[in-house]
Amino acid sequence: MKTSKIRKSARDKMCALQIYPYCNNNTETTVLAHLPSMAKGMSIKSPDYLAVYACSSCHDLIDGRMHVSNISKEEILRCQMRGLERTWGQLITEGLITIT
Repeated sequence: MKTSKIRKSARDKMCALQIYPYCNNNTETTVLAHLPSMAKGMSIKSPDYLAVYACSSCHDLIDGRMHVSNISKEEILRCQMRGLERTWGQLITEGLITIT
């Protein structure tokens, strides 16, 4: 599978999710984490434009590999939307996404 420029851009970026108190703020673990999409099925990733820069801890939380009881689904969704806004801002600034 070919890695897109958007996926590669996640390297060494700050986590855009910043899910408190779980975010590890470790830029060495940041990846492009795909958000859930209504159009996808099990084991099918969303397109790269529906993804956020996420540290390993926040990625585990949104993907369900880490289970916590003190954060609501609504709060996680709010963090995902905030993270998408932050990630898109960086992608636009870097010229990886263009809006015309």
